[in-house]
Amino acid sequence: MASISHSPVGFVGTSASDLLRSSSNGVNGIPLRNLGRARFGCSSSTTRRDSRVVAKIRKVKKHDHPWPDNPDPNVKGGILTHLSHFKPLPENEKPRPVTLEFEKPLINLEKKIIDVRKMANETGLDFSDQIISLENKYQQALKDLYTRLTPIQRVYIARHPNRPTFLDHVFNITEKFVELHGDRSGYDDPAIVTGIGTIDGRRYMFMGHQKGRNTKENVKRNFGMPTPHGYRKALRMMYYADHHGFPIVTFIDTPGAYADLKCEELGQGEAIANNLRTMFGLKVPIVSIVIGEGGSGGALAIGCANKLIMLENAVFYVASPEACAAILWKSAKAAPQAAETLRITATELCKLQIADGVIPEPLGGAHADPTWTSQQIKNAINESMDELMKMDTEELLKHRMLKFRKIGGFQEGLPVDPKKKVNMKMKEEPIIRTSNLNIEDEVKKLMQKRLNAKESSVELPESDVNEMIEKLKREVDREYSEAVKAMGLKDRLVLLREEFSKVNLRDQLMHPALKDKIEKLRDEFTQGVSAAPNYESLKSKLDMLTELSKIKSTSEKNKKSATLKQAVNKKFVEIMNRPDIKEKYKALEAAIENSAGQDLDHELKEELVKMKKEIELELAGAIKSLGLDVEVVKSKAKEISEQIPLDVKVKVEELNEEIKGEIENVIKSTDLKDKIELLKLEVAKAGKTPDVASKNRIAALEQQIKQGLAEAMNSSNLKEKHEELKAEISKTIESSAGLDGSLESQYPKDGSTYDEQAVEMNVGANRSFA
Repeated sequence: MASISHSPVGFVGTSASDLLRSSSNGVNGIPLRNLGRARFGCSSSTTRRDSRVVAKIRKVKKHDHPWPDNPDPNVKGGILTHLSHFKPLPENEKPRPVTLEFEKPLINLEKKIIDVRKMANETGLDFSDQIISLENKYQQALKDLYTRLTPIQRVYIARHPNRPTFLDHVFNITEKFVELHGDRSGYDDPAIVTGIGTIDGRRYMFMGHQKGRNTKENVKRNFGMPTPHGYRKALRMMYYADHHGFPIVTFIDTPGAYADLKCEELGQGEAIANNLRTMFGLKVPIVSIVIGEGGSGGALAIGCANKLIMLENAVFYVASPEACAAILWKSAKAAPQAAETLRITATELCKLQIADGVIPEPLGGAHADPTWTSQQIKNAINESMDELMKMDTEELLKHRMLKFRKIGGFQEGLPVDPKKKVNMKMKEEPIIRTSNLNIEDEVKKLMQKRLNAKESSVELPESDVNEMIEKLKREVDREYSEAVKAMGLKDRLVLLREEFSKVNLRDQLMHPALKDKIEKLRDEFTQGVSAAPNYESLKSKLDMLTELSKIKSTSEKNKKSATLKQAVNKKFVEIMNRPDIKEKYKALEAAIENSAGQDLDHELKEELVKMKKEIELELAGAIKSLGLDVEVVKSKAKEISEQIPLDVKVKVEELNEEIKGEIENVIKSTDLKDKIELLKLEVAKAGKTPDVASKNRIAALEQQIKQGLAEAMNSSNLKEKHEELKAEISKTIESSAGLDGSLESQYPKDGSTYDEQAVEMNVGANRSFA
């Protein structure tokens, strides 16, 4: 503010026209000539008074310059480096070490190393060997951990709070760097940093997402999420680089563009789309480096490059694993599964030809050795730019266009490359859900067809039954899967299937522990399946499947029996038509006719029996040639069994059941079960041609099992019951005058007891099962 002090004397000799002049020629109507005279004492008036101008300056805050009072001229990057706001953090603001969840097993080893070193310093003893051993263990554990990272673990590393940022890498790889600010529309977004720098004497335009190194910086940088102003600032620098011929290097590290209401009002989508369109027309080489996470369009807005290179633990995705899991699985807890399904890691994206290379990181991630990581980035930039700088403008634009045009492309009718075929998912048959009513109607119709065919002596086509059985099998499998899922047993079932498939692939015998797991899961499912929501549907379909399977089995048996009957009859006719059999048969027939009305003599009876046996043997040989076993049944034994009263037969069956139950209890309650399993393993290992050692081991195990069973059975009261029942049967047969040795065939008199026979049966059954 300024004010004029003047005296009335100053107006002496001033005309009216002077007073009425425009204020542009003076101040408050005073001519400048007179004002000057009055101020500097040039008036001709004898009375001299000073007229002065007074100015008052308001106090303001002293400007805080971004450079220090005594800047170092020899600083790396030149004196202009001091203009950057990105300075080394003070000790009290430096980020603390952060341990990720999957890295916690390494903490114990680190603590042990620290404790041993502390003990060595305190005691003065030499613990160098122990320290070296622990450090080797630590390095090996670190290597094992970081060479087998899962996709979600790489996501956590890419988001690590201490991971080097864009400016960290830029200051490490450039000799000179000057940051350029503003979008020339009144705003400078700190989430995107741009500037010009040199690498090995070659000038580049750098731009990238900038995250903070601590909470304070993250808030200032908006956690690396740009607004439309940031993308417009990057667009301005792209035009600048294109005009001056600077190659462009972009660094991608953002969860995505900032998506608040204000950004949408300012045109977030338009800013990203404008960048995408412009980048495809720039006439300079563009290389993009993904140093952390590249999320959605926010990353792609500065990522339409000739080459996209990713750090080893960086990720590039259209949606974060947590967002994908919330959409598909309705829970963010499924993020590990989503990360694996999205295929967002560097190696996976290289296979899909979205990324063009992978930059290695040190063990522990880029934050373990930022300088070494920056050097690898520098080498990758130099190699890529050396290749791209050889292309002319037209070739460069075509290269960039084709890189994105080939993503996701395919052509029908061409054979698939075996390398791609390995990662292809197996084609799944569409699951057709059928209601119970529809299936019941179809089964009823099929049963009615079968009855009609039976009445009309027409065979029902097997294809109809087979199709219905296959359909029911699929439905039953689906119902079982739903029941298992509802009971919460799906994960255990999947693990057991994997273990079982590994055993099958290696052609090994099932381990008893695995067998116990399967039996335990089966018992648990059997006990709880009645509580499953689809139990009624499962039971209904299972009953229908059982019924149809029985019908199919009966039909097949009948067909097989008819075929075999025809074959046996044919063989019998062939035997009877043989000349030698015919001749003998006619001779015997003539002898019988000659002795008509008289009893056959002993010699003729023997001839008849001999011929009968001969025909039986011939027929038995013929039947064996058809692949059938011949079992000679004695008619007298059958007659005797018919003579035994029904109550005695019931007692025999009950005794057999008691014997079987006792044997099972003995096996379960003693160590015989393990011996039987060992016997099965030995028999399976020995194969069809066992050696002497295997035979000896098998015989020894059989003898031990027999002895154990015999001892257990002798201690029970079943032996007495067996003897009593045997005596009762003998009396019954004697009273029928039918004792002719048939009983001895069932109960031999060779000194063996019933328990030994049961043992023989049990051991034989186990061997055959093995």
